[in-house]
This record gives sequence, structure tokens and C-alpha cells, in this order.
Amino acid sequence: METGYNIQDVRADFPILAREVHGKPLVYLDNGATTQKPLCVLDAMRDEYLNVNANVHRGVHYLSVQATELHEQARETVRRFINARSVSEIVFTRGTTEGLNLVASTFGDEFLKPGDEVIVSTMEHHSNIVPWQLQAHKRGIKLRVIPMTDGGVLDLEAYKGLFNEKTRMVSVMHVSNVLGTVNPVKQMIAIAHEHDVPVMVDGAQSTPHFAIDVQDLDCDFFVFSGHKMYGPTGIGVLYGKESWLDKLPPYQGGGEMIEHVSFEKTTFERPPLKFEAGTPDYVATHGLAKAIEYMEHLGLDNIERHERELTRYALSQLRDIPGMHIYGHAADLLSDGQANDMQGDAVISFNVGDIHHMDMGTLLDQLGIAVRTGHHCAQPLMDRLGVLGTVRASFALYNTREEVDVLVAGIRRVSQMF
Repeated sequence: METGYNIQDVRADFPILAREVHGKPLVYLDNGATTQKPLCVLDAMRDEYLNVNANVHRGVHYLSVQATELHEQARETVRRFINARSVSEIVFTRGTTEGLNLVASTFGDEFLKPGDEVIVSTMEHHSNIVPWQLQAHKRGIKLRVIPMTDGGVLDLEAYKGLFNEKTRMVSVMHVSNVLGTVNPVKQMIAIAHEHDVPVMVDGAQSTPHFAIDVQDLDCDFFVFSGHKMYGPTGIGVLYGKESWLDKLPPYQGGGEMIEHVSFEKTTFERPPLKFEAGTPDYVATHGLAKAIEYMEHLGLDNIERHERELTRYALSQLRDIPGMHIYGHAADLLSDGQANDMQGDAVISFNVGDIHHMDMGTLLDQLGIAVRTGHHCAQPLMDRLGVLGTVRASFALYNTREEVDVLVAGIRRVSQMF
């Protein structure tokens, strides 16, 4: 399989992939939950703790200046990676969930009143449903939901019909963490902007897999997590157009986000610091930057090609298993096309016959195969699919055809037990 990089050299960068589980070689296919970390990320973070550790900003001593430079260089790395206009538009968070909550909360404080409406989709992760429900409870707003077709794609005609004079925000995921559906967010953003409605995009499942250009998308907000793209846990990014970030109030109060404090009045820093109260995880931001540089070194196009080819191969092998039900990827399952014709991304959810998804996942684990089971923090989507949960295999830049073969053989073996 032509990937543009040497897959064995890449796998050597991730020592955990060489370990055994239950006496079997680890086949790690739970990348949609979190990815493994390359040595360059781990080494960079360890080196910073060993040699540079000091709190960032405002320090005049050498270590603080050095740590601040690494932290702010990371912000520039992120800006370049997603093609934001300015580092002022890059807010560091703890992850996608915090980014979604930050916008829902601050946008709600400033702009939402009883009767206002926010549009989300059927396939959203709970982290893009619950924050808006909290706003509904606080402010009396209403959620409008974009329906999904039986093929696992959003109904754009129905989406257009959801807008009215009360619509204040659209908040949608870029790629489904369950179905692998790549939503046409650029088109959806253009439709929303025709109604002067801002759009927030949940990029947790897109940013690791293909190049993101926020200026080309023209989204107003974009959020993603470091740990799903080979970086550390506890660090994420909120991109917001500067014009929007200027309008939003602070999310939390404390050090770093203030300009001047007195008991009579406090004035705030400009974005991004306005939204970064307290000591940031400056070592994790450095780790995230190293993860981005690692992905850029391999090439985002190469990563996308590799993962799409792997997904295409997996679909072709899985669909021949008796009793196999694959959710989503409707167009991909009908097509025998090449990887660049793939419409779905690097995640496949399935059930086999009447085998409970937890049983399948537990027995695959005994064979050394790590998959995710359950509702994947998308219970409304499970309701739409008519299931309690699925088994999910999700791929990353280091997975191989041989691992897909092990998965397929494992599923066949487990199926014969029932």
C-alpha cells in the first residue's frame, strides 16, 4: 500500500504499538477515543520539565522567558496548522469539550434570550448537545436538530428549513465519531451565513485525519483536542474569529486574563488571554506543537491517503462477514472505487448478528484487539440507528492492512462462538 511514508519506521516512533496484550500483539484500533503518542512528543515534554520548567508570561527570569517562548511558539504552530489569520484567534483549552462549553456559555451570556434557537445535528457528540441544553435550562432557548438520512448523512434540505428569525447559532461536528460521515460543513456554514448566523465546528474527529483551513471553511469557531492527534491529553484549541472573540465575555476569572484589577472594577485582556484564566498547561502546548510538526513531517495528504485506503480495505473485508451490519459509509459500501473516492473517514461502527457489542469488544480484547464499544457519547444517534451501541474500529496514521486482517479474523472467530 503506497502511503508516502514508511509505515514500519512510523510504527517505531510509537513504542506502545510493540507491546503485547493477553499474550497477543497489540492491535490498537481505538484511535477515535485517543491516539498513541510518538517519542518526539514525549521526549519534548520530558525535556521541558527537566530543563525549562517555569511559569509562563510576566516572568523576567531566563527560564520563564524560555518557557513563554515555547508556549507562544506553540500558538503560532497551531495558527499555521489550521490557517488562522492571527495568533489572537487561537485559545488554548483543556480539549474539545471545554472549547464547546466555553462558546456555549459565553455566547449564551451575551447573545441568547428566551425563545432563541440553536441548531445542532442528530449525530452530535454529547459535548455538543449538553452545553446547549444547559443554556436551554438557564435561558429558555430551544434546540433544533438537523435530521439524518438512513444512509448516515445529514439532510441539507431539512437543515435549510430550520432557520428563522430566532436562529442564533449553528453548532455541528465536522466528522461523526460513530459513522465516519464527513459533513459538508463549508456548505453548511455558507447557508448559515446567508441568515447572518455564526457557526461552530467540532473538529475533534477531522483535525487528526486531513488538512483544516478555517479561513477557507469560513467558520466562526472551530474546536479540537490534542490527544486525538498524537499530542498529550488535557490540551485543546478553540479557534474563533477575532471579531467574535472580542464580543464574548470571559469564561473564567483569575490570573492571566486580566488587564487591571481593583475592588471597584476589573478590566480584561484581549483574546486569546481573556479566555485563558490561570496557569496554562504550557508543557502540553509544547507537546501539541511537536505532534503537529510530526504530522506535517509525514504530510497531511499522505496521512489522509493512507487512512482512507485502510478504511476502504477494512470495509471491503468486513462486509463479507455473515451477519455484519455496518453503520454509515453507505456510499462507500456501494462503491468499489479507490481510496480518493471515499466519502467516509477513518472510523467504522458495526454489529454482527445478535452478538452484544460489549461481548464482541471483550472477546476481541482477549485476542489483543482494542476497539471501542457502547454508545460513543452519541446516544441520540444510537436512538436514530435503533441500537443501544456498536463496536467501533477507528484508524490512525500508524495502522496497517495486517492489523485489519487480524481484526477481521478476530470478528469471524468471535462470531463462531455464538
